Amino acid sequence: MQNLSEVEHIKINSDYLRGTLEQSLDNQITGALYPQDTQLIKFHGAYQQTDRDIDAERKAQKLEPLYSLMIRIRVPGGVATPAQWLRMDELADKYGNGTIKLTTRQAFQLHGVRKRHLKATIRGFNEVFLDSIAGCGDVNRNVMCTPNPEQSSVHEAVWALSRQLSDAFTPKTTAYYDIWLDGEAVDESQPFSRHKKDGKDEEPIYGKTYLPRKFKIALAVPPYNDTDIFANDIGLIAIEENGVLKGFNVAAGGGLGMTFGMPETYPRLADILGFVPTEQVQNVCEAIITTQRDNGNRENRKLSRLKYTIDRMGLEAFKAEVERRAGIRFAAPLPYQFAHSSDQYGWTPTADGRFHFTLFVEGGRIVDTPELPLRTALRAVASIHDGDFRLTGNQNLIIGNIAASKRLAIEALLEKFGILEHTFKLTGLRQNSLACVALNTCSQAFAEAERYLPSLIDKLETLLRGYGLENAAINIRMTGCPNGCARPYLGEIGLVGKSPGYYNLYLGAAHNGERLNQLYREMLDEAAIIRELAPIFEDYARNRQKGETFGDFVLRKGILNH
Repeated sequence: MQNLSEVEHIKINSDYLRGTLEQSLDNQITGALYPQDTQLIKFHGAYQQTDRDIDAERKAQKLEPLYSLMIRIRVPGGVATPAQWLRMDELADKYGNGTIKLTTRQAFQLHGVRKRHLKATIRGFNEVFLDSIAGCGDVNRNVMCTPNPEQSSVHEAVWALSRQLSDAFTPKTTAYYDIWLDGEAVDESQPFSRHKKDGKDEEPIYGKTYLPRKFKIALAVPPYNDTDIFANDIGLIAIEENGVLKGFNVAAGGGLGMTFGMPETYPRLADILGFVPTEQVQNVCEAIITTQRDNGNRENRKLSRLKYTIDRMGLEAFKAEVERRAGIRFAAPLPYQFAHSSDQYGWTPTADGRFHFTLFVEGGRIVDTPELPLRTALRAVASIHDGDFRLTGNQNLIIGNIAASKRLAIEALLEKFGILEHTFKLTGLRQNSLACVALNTCSQAFAEAERYLPSLIDKLETLLRGYGLENAAINIRMTGCPNGCARPYLGEIGLVGKSPGYYNLYLGAAHNGERLNQLYREMLDEAAIIRELAPIFEDYARNRQKGETFGDFVLRKGILNH
């Protein structure tokens, strides 16, 4: 019998995620939630945060920290409507900090929402059929899917499966419905509408204590691994045959978080268990989830992800247990090939005569700046667009399914606001960059990431242009801590914050997301990062083989052994 962690006890006593959330919201004395409710609010899609830039000043003035909530809004498969985009834009101004964050899991985030506005904000996006339940917490989170339908004739079927899995593994508790919507869902199609047995809540998959830790599912359509499926608890690789979706290779056990000073924690890529036909995928995913539910570590949350469960059980024993629960046998994996994990920018046509435009969003932050009024531009596009908006796993945005009759008008808006010029003048390094939020709001951050990476790239671009590498698609990823939210351990250049201004440098990941990088140097400041990378860039420019990616070059040349 495990000694349960404090969070496990909070879940047990929560009455299916209710806790004392309503009392916390009603308490006007403080901007904070009750301590136990800061855990439960995650299941409803929010994290309590403070502005760390001014914490010391407020403490000196004998004021409590400036508390706010970050809300993560699920977008299963990454596809949102223009009406949903406009509502997020509206809420960002009305209740947030005036920006929208696109996450590395194809979700929206609103930052800076005060406790007194939380209920109105959640109601606001629910009215346009978005929700935040399971945006965070010990449950399956937003299901990712390759966002580009023109890439394959089977994409629509793959995206439909991502929605099916999202619906199947959304928590069934009515707490979200009761607390945030006063029991009045927009309609019964919403995942939190009433689901009770004999008048009581139940969770047929999760049980009363849900999962030991967060859980992530992603789908990809080769040759594009733009959802980094091997970084997920479950990764589903679509297998296409003669234009027909045959099924999926199923991978399990990915997860990139680690803790400094704890070698028993580590990033891990998922292992492929085998192939299953499409009609068996949901059943197999449920078997993996329940195996983790019943065998995961509920004592130490640092060791509670599925990757540790698999390593403790052994891969073959885990696979056998999944097969037993699902009542299936995995077939041998079918051949596939991933080319890269990047987004393809600019215009692409679809088979039905429509168009997509993929644009770069630095750090995933939709905001107006003097140089680029991005948020204003997208608001103008959304007001005339009758297609969709597709959030990518690389924090970028696709204006999708543009009707031929609307293309010129949308292109004119993109040109008017400088989006076209901006998209096509970027270096390969910047186009392939990812950064987590980090400081000033993330409580886990040791260093900057989103606010700092652009200026570091400015300096690295000077080097790259000097070596003729400005168009080289080198992916660089930065996080403010080792938890891995921007998937730094899959970066050909990975930078993980260790203290303010200092980062660990990782090199050598595969550009297609199939190989982790390795620690190269520790505790580097900006000057040291540039000093370490300069000779490697020069060597790459002079000695790379045709088509050789930066990560493969680093590995071939033995640079990691230096």
